Amino acid sequence: MAARRLLAALAAAAGIGCASAKNYLDPAGPFYEFRREAAPRAAASASGPLRVVSFNIAYGIEIDRALEVLGGAEALRDPDILSLQEMDAPGVERIAKALRLNAVYFPSGVHPKHGRDFGCALLSPWPLVEPRKLTLPHGARGSGLRRSVTIATVLRGVERIRAYAVHLPSPMAVSGGSRAEELRVLARDAAASPDPVVIAGDFNSHDKVAELERAGLVWLTRGLGATTRVDVLGVPLARLGYDHVLVRGLRLASGDSVLGIVRDNHGASDHLPIWAVVEAPR
Repeated sequence: MAARRLLAALAAAAGIGCASAKNYLDPAGPFYEFRREAAPRAAASASGPLRVVSFNIAYGIEIDRALEVLGGAEALRDPDILSLQEMDAPGVERIAKALRLNAVYFPSGVHPKHGRDFGCALLSPWPLVEPRKLTLPHGARGSGLRRSVTIATVLRGVERIRAYAVHLPSPMAVSGGSRAEELRVLARDAAASPDPVVIAGDFNSHDKVAELERAGLVWLTRGLGATTRVDVLGVPLARLGYDHVLVRGLRLASGDSVLGIVRDNHGASDHLPIWAVVEAPR
């Protein structure tokens, strides 16, 4: 019975049986950019460790609660790279303004559940240049929604870091083989970067993330633990480690509190925010 309930919940999350999505397949857009009004951080802080934060804010609905977490949890404050998933443009703009960050956003399409844009955003106090979208190859069963990855280069002083905000399809939306293929597409794109790489987001999988590890990326969050759960009628059926950070040309910083999960998300989402502090190899 529990297994059947889990499958039903995953099918609902995948959008099976719901209306069709509207996909944005044009590589140029739609595209949204928001620039912070305040001056960038002092040049003296444009060195040292880099704080990466990722948060899936379910359908971009509970923005106020998400801001309470992002602004209140010490581990999440002052990110150098913030990856957000399940966002629309108004939600990205509100978070960018509240946290005084630059932002770039490419929606994947219009999700049929709420009839709103749905996609990934990258935010940073540093300039975000060379923004682009990588459309993944497989549409979800039922809705047909095709996910896309938001990409930009972060300019932190003299450093260049290519950042990826990722949200793969849910487990019942595409096969495991299709999800692995999408990760190989992502890995090939990252391999072409001459700069260090940060990939952060909701992978809707744990074991398939190994595709990126096999491609040479360092999987920082492999053993981090559960970041989301599946509930049916308020009863948790599974706790899942779906949210991850991977890097290339960087490593986990030394010291305490360099990797973790914020356990209290103030009811902002069915996911918990994660963070990792990374640095250049010595």
